[in-house]
Amino acid sequence: MTYDKAAVQTILDQALADGRTSLSAPEAKQVADAYGIPTPGEGLATTAEGAAGLAAEIGFPVVLKIVSPDILHKTDAGGVVVGVDSAEAAVKAFDQIVTNAKAYQADADITGVQVQKMLVTGGDVQEVIVGAVTDQTFGKVVAFGLGGVLVEVLKDVTFRLAPLSADEARSMIDGISAHEMLDGVRGAKPVDKDAVADLVQRVSDLVTDFPQFAEVDLNPVLAGPDGATAVDFRIIVDAEAGKPVERYSQEEILTAMTRIMKPRAVAVIGASNETGKIGNSVMKNLVNGGYQGDIYPINPKGGEVLGLKAFPSITDVPGDVDVAVFAVPAKFVGGALEQCGEKGVAGAILIPSGFAETGEQELQDEVVAIARKHNVRILGPNIYGYYYLPESLCATFCTPYDVRGSVALSSQSGGIGMAILGFSRSSRMGVSAIVGVGNKADIDEDDLLTFFENDDNTNLIAMHLEDLKDGRAFAETASRVSKKKPVVVLKAGRTDMGARAASSHTGALAGNDKVYDDILRQSGVVRAPGLNEMLQYARGIPLLPTPKGENVVIITGAGGSGVLLSDACVDNGLQLMSMPADLDEAFKKFIPPFGASGNPVDITGGEPPSTYRNTIALGLSDDRIHALILGYWHTIVTPPMVFAKLVAEVVEEYRAKGIDKPVVASLSGDVEVEEASQYLFDHGVVAYPYTTETPVQVLGAKYRWARNAGPLGSPGQV
Repeated sequence: MTYDKAAVQTILDQALADGRTSLSAPEAKQVADAYGIPTPGEGLATTAEGAAGLAAEIGFPVVLKIVSPDILHKTDAGGVVVGVDSAEAAVKAFDQIVTNAKAYQADADITGVQVQKMLVTGGDVQEVIVGAVTDQTFGKVVAFGLGGVLVEVLKDVTFRLAPLSADEARSMIDGISAHEMLDGVRGAKPVDKDAVADLVQRVSDLVTDFPQFAEVDLNPVLAGPDGATAVDFRIIVDAEAGKPVERYSQEEILTAMTRIMKPRAVAVIGASNETGKIGNSVMKNLVNGGYQGDIYPINPKGGEVLGLKAFPSITDVPGDVDVAVFAVPAKFVGGALEQCGEKGVAGAILIPSGFAETGEQELQDEVVAIARKHNVRILGPNIYGYYYLPESLCATFCTPYDVRGSVALSSQSGGIGMAILGFSRSSRMGVSAIVGVGNKADIDEDDLLTFFENDDNTNLIAMHLEDLKDGRAFAETASRVSKKKPVVVLKAGRTDMGARAASSHTGALAGNDKVYDDILRQSGVVRAPGLNEMLQYARGIPLLPTPKGENVVIITGAGGSGVLLSDACVDNGLQLMSMPADLDEAFKKFIPPFGASGNPVDITGGEPPSTYRNTIALGLSDDRIHALILGYWHTIVTPPMVFAKLVAEVVEEYRAKGIDKPVVASLSGDVEVEEASQYLFDHGVVAYPYTTETPVQVLGAKYRWARNAGPLGSPGQV
């Protein structure tokens, strides 16, 4: 696309020089023309007679709108008159608008009245909104949705990071709940979606090229079979909106994080022999956890801590130190951090509280400044520490953990961190790392993602977060990482606390959780609705092979669970396979006459183990079936452990043949189904007792990742 950027720069420079916060309607029209954004014919009138002349020249009917840098919401000020169909009506409308504007704001600077060709609405034409906003977390965000006066009521909007590709722009059009309206309903013709997507991409390019355009609002855009035209174009200007964010390079992040996660030497500042002290607990965990690097206790009194020589200061340590774990009160952190900087420490693990979370933002800023001066990366403050099991590193005051695996977990909350630890221990989930990020004064989730992306010991990353310090950096990193490894996020604070005060409809709409939801999806992240789901995804997704297609088949011993499992498939975006006639007949050979083939395949509850075995084997052997959901009902004919063992055996049999499909199971019955579910998990089959929802949620999460990573679809389609 070719744009007249010089013309836009001239308009922007003048607005900034004037100290204005918005462009006038005529200026916005010039910007639209420069970027090829279709708008109706229009002109600016400064007198009633001029309005009448312009209206006659443009052609009736027309719309008249107030033009004032002080009045952004024209309708609220009575500054819009539609359906003006004669010169006399134009004169009357001009006078009415100016009078209303002065009554609305007496000191408003009135530039004039915009006279605009009135486009036909209704029938084949739909009102939509296209816009962009500078989000505090993500930077430039583009929005698309149903438009008009009800836009902030309906809130049927999709968001994406700018700049957009053509495919991403089109995905926004198809991403709203009411997208079928754009396809034509009740005899209406479908709108030109390509034209709408083109307009979305042009707005994305505009705010990317000119980041000082803080908010851009095209509402309504009239979309019809023959194209899309922006009826109202509002642009908010803010010089600070284009301010670049300072970031570490990927190489710098990886170098520092590697030293932090794989240190050759760790110092504990505030190490103590006194049981109950944090400095004592950290020392015990490092020593007893099996860490093989050097451990240096730091205590002003010297002596020994747990049999290791203690040094009065970290500068007294004879060797190099990669990581310093702080177990001293907040007021002493700054001074000790200066010494860490002198020593060349890579990472400062700030366990102490008493910083921004208690209102001491200035103290936290001082500590960050010291760290930046010496190029020391900070983890925390206000954290429980971190675990990295491949190095037997337990740099925390919490209980040790030693079940090694491939899942890396992080949390912004200490309480959630303890839940992660407890769940991992209870479920025997192997982990590579558990990391607390706390206040995120420095190191945050995108730093962790960069390390885990390159960590051969990690195959899945699961993160609890309450906010993102630099959402764009996270999204860009997650987009890259999620192509290789699943990234699961539990974003707390999903409830819409009300739209923020904003200068445009787009700005108001961007004040809710939908921005996080859409951009995390755009980045390939699998979002978990709750803590239990995040933990179950972390535990189950790595066990499931990547599906090769969308066809899911349910095999169940109980009709009731089959219905619930079917509902769960719909809720989780899974596609129940339409059973081909030959496959239907094949299943019928193994089930009783009063059972049901189709999908779900209901083998009924009184069947022996052979029925389960034969139907599951058929499901695994047929190439048209890509994933199996098993519903088990506890019977004396096929007890829970018999079921579990036969499932594990037949799945392993087909894996040995090179056939490895996702298999999940829901077990209903007495307490024996708990042991059976664990047995299945231990043998690579995701299984849960007492629930039909959870196994399907985990399978759905695997599918969402697979669609984004490439095997099942295009990026962004999760």
